[in-house]
Amino acid sequence: MEIIGRGFLAGRLATIADRHPTVTVLAAGVSSTRVRSGAEFRRERELVCATAARCAREGRALVFLSTAAQAMYGHTEIPAREGDTVAPDSLYGRHKADLERVVLRSGAPWLVLRLSHVVGPGQRPHQLLPDIIRQIRSGVVRVYRGAHRDLIDVLDVVRALDGLLSQGTLEEVVNVACGVPHPAQTIVSGIERHLDLAPRHEYVDVSPTLTRVSIEKLRSLVPAVHSLSDDDYLDRVLERYVPLY
Repeated sequence: MEIIGRGFLAGRLATIADRHPTVTVLAAGVSSTRVRSGAEFRRERELVCATAARCAREGRALVFLSTAAQAMYGHTEIPAREGDTVAPDSLYGRHKADLERVVLRSGAPWLVLRLSHVVGPGQRPHQLLPDIIRQIRSGVVRVYRGAHRDLIDVLDVVRALDGLLSQGTLEEVVNVACGVPHPAQTIVSGIERHLDLAPRHEYVDVSPTLTRVSIEKLRSLVPAVHSLSDDDYLDRVLERYVPLY
């Protein structure tokens, strides 16, 4: 497997690289919904276009990592399926939707994974888990009332991709998430328990954001990920990774 990128997800994917020698994974580019820079979006688009064209020439399968968050699906009352019409509500979401179209039209064999909020070791400070932990350790944490996040273990992302590629799944868009969006307060409280800290909370009221995504396709294709929606999944993820920060 050729892995383009050097972030924490790219590092975990390296553990299965030798199993998929004809696959290229794009694990680089804009990773934050806060980005507003046209230059950063252009750089990622150029990278995706060039990589997709090369994969088409060489007959390599291209895996593109997109998003299953609110930025792509918006607020959903029922779990959003991969074939539903998407409603990106931000520059980031529209950018990822555009890149998906680039990949699908490239002529290369392709697989698009729409990821929720991936949690794992070595994440950048702006990402969800390290950012909340930093705030809690500072003694004050900001809690966005009305916000929800679907967290998934990076190990489950790797397991899902390995399973999909091992059975030759291509030309598919697949949600890779736990399927359960948790309130921000629940996530913060869980982290506090694992840190044994009780910081002051600063509450910020925001418009309710609840994005439920369906993982039925993922479960049907990779039964090994059946435990993603277990009641204790969030706690198990926090127990594994909070101590690393």
